[in-house]
Amino acid sequence: MKKFRVRLTLIFVVLIGLSVLASSIFMARTFNQSQLKSLKENLVRESKIILAMTDWLREGSDTEQIAYYTKLAERLRTIAEARVTFIREDGIVLGDSDNNPVNMDNHSHREEVVQAREQGLGSTTRYSQTLKKNMLYVAVPVNDNPKFRGYVRLSMSLEDVEASTRLVWFYLILGLLIFFLAAGLLSYRIAHGLTQPLEKITRVARQITHMNYKSRVYIKNTDEIGQLGHAINAMADSLQFQMNRIQEDESRLKSVLENMISGVVMIDREGRIVLLNRSAEEILGFSSKELLGKRYDQAKQQYEMTQIIQECMERKEHIREEITFYFPEERILEINLVPMYHSEEEWAGIVIVLHDISAIRRLERMRSEFVANVSHELKTPIAAVKGFAETLLAGAVKDEETANSFLQIIYDESDRLNRLIVDILELSKIESKRIPLYFSPIHMDMFVRKTVEVMRTEAAKKQVKIDMQVDETVYLEADEDRLRQILINLLANGISYTPEGGKVTVLVEPADPTPEGDYEHVRIIIEDTGIGIPKKDLPRIFERFYRVDKARSRSSGGTGLGLSIVKHLVELHRGTIRVESGLGVGSKFIIELPVIH
Repeated sequence: MKKFRVRLTLIFVVLIGLSVLASSIFMARTFNQSQLKSLKENLVRESKIILAMTDWLREGSDTEQIAYYTKLAERLRTIAEARVTFIREDGIVLGDSDNNPVNMDNHSHREEVVQAREQGLGSTTRYSQTLKKNMLYVAVPVNDNPKFRGYVRLSMSLEDVEASTRLVWFYLILGLLIFFLAAGLLSYRIAHGLTQPLEKITRVARQITHMNYKSRVYIKNTDEIGQLGHAINAMADSLQFQMNRIQEDESRLKSVLENMISGVVMIDREGRIVLLNRSAEEILGFSSKELLGKRYDQAKQQYEMTQIIQECMERKEHIREEITFYFPEERILEINLVPMYHSEEEWAGIVIVLHDISAIRRLERMRSEFVANVSHELKTPIAAVKGFAETLLAGAVKDEETANSFLQIIYDESDRLNRLIVDILELSKIESKRIPLYFSPIHMDMFVRKTVEVMRTEAAKKQVKIDMQVDETVYLEADEDRLRQILINLLANGISYTPEGGKVTVLVEPADPTPEGDYEHVRIIIEDTGIGIPKKDLPRIFERFYRVDKARSRSSGGTGLGLSIVKHLVELHRGTIRVESGLGVGSKFIIELPVIH
């Protein structure tokens, strides 16, 4: 903008300077011509006076005439203050006030003489070789005098005129320089006044180009430049509003994509991966830096997915498939490939949505296994009851000992069937969260003692000792009935899998102490010296109907639902349960429950 301001100033100065220079030249030329015209008129007037007052010599030799007219010219020079020359009709100089006529050339072809002969008056300006200066010559013909026929010529030096002209030029040039300086300063001020608003507008426009939409033009002018500044401000306001909306929409879209559970991958029409959200990175096992910008067939993905993408790009139709991925871990994915269009006909690429349905399929499998297990568990006691009942109906009822034995088996199987149905209904209620919990403060020492007393009879049958280690100061807010159900199931489980002479220990202690001296959780540990659980079975022991030793479980009369019920009840209390065990070293179940709900 500074260069533009300088150029604009130079243009103003040059235009004004040319105008003033032209005017000065015209004035100087006019002054010079006026001076020459005035001088010429004076010489003509003086020539006519000389014609009227001169005493002409009619007769005499050339020498006498030259002497006479030379003397006359010298006398007239002092009067006219100009060089006087008498020229005969044939061009011979008879007298001159400044030079010897004998040495002078023939003047018949001099310009002023030719004009006088042809026009009656002649004048010209030229450089005099005789006097070595510029002269003005005026020649007047003498035609009506019988004594002298020729020309009277007056000439005057132009030194004064030239000096005046030089003085005029000096003042003109001096004035022109002063005017140039003033015009330059004024032009710069004008250019600065014109370009400064434009410079502000340009600066703001450049900042808007660099996405600084808060920049504004501050111009007080109301002219066209001011209107341009207001238009730039209005444009910046509109751009800032639009960009804020775009950024808000982009932020919302980014938040949605980043927090989606499903993975989203976008592939453009050239087959390059252009978008990848965080869930897609976790599902595919690659970061966005490794995949963005690459073609889908160059990305490190399994062959089936690459083929599906290729098929969708060729058919440009929605495709849904289920694929088992083995990297970074085994999982089942539902893949939806949807073509994208910018308009009705312009194809833009495809969007891939990845759903991890491993948990759903696992639940479906567990549901199927549950139905199969329930059917199997129900079938066994029903088959036993039916078989022994048929035997009794066939005549065994007459044998009292046999009948009593069969009836006892029918009773035991019916009882087992009843327990199974009760546990299934209980588990169903717990899983559906249809059972209300009634929380109340519980003194753990007294509570555990009462619970252990309930189980001592069963433990005594197997000669299993139950030991207690309970902090007497520990209190817990919980549903007393459900908490007792948890302890009874775990104690029953420990007694069942502990050999004769073994021991089951119940430990209750505070956990997660606070700076105020309180505690946030209560830890309940039930440990036995039983057969233990193999490490490969530990992740599945809380599943329904899962048994480590199926033969022993059936002989003990367990339903296979106890630990599953325990886990759900602990979770309803917002607690956690875990198990530590090994084959032949016993088992330790650790429960942590919050003190206050």
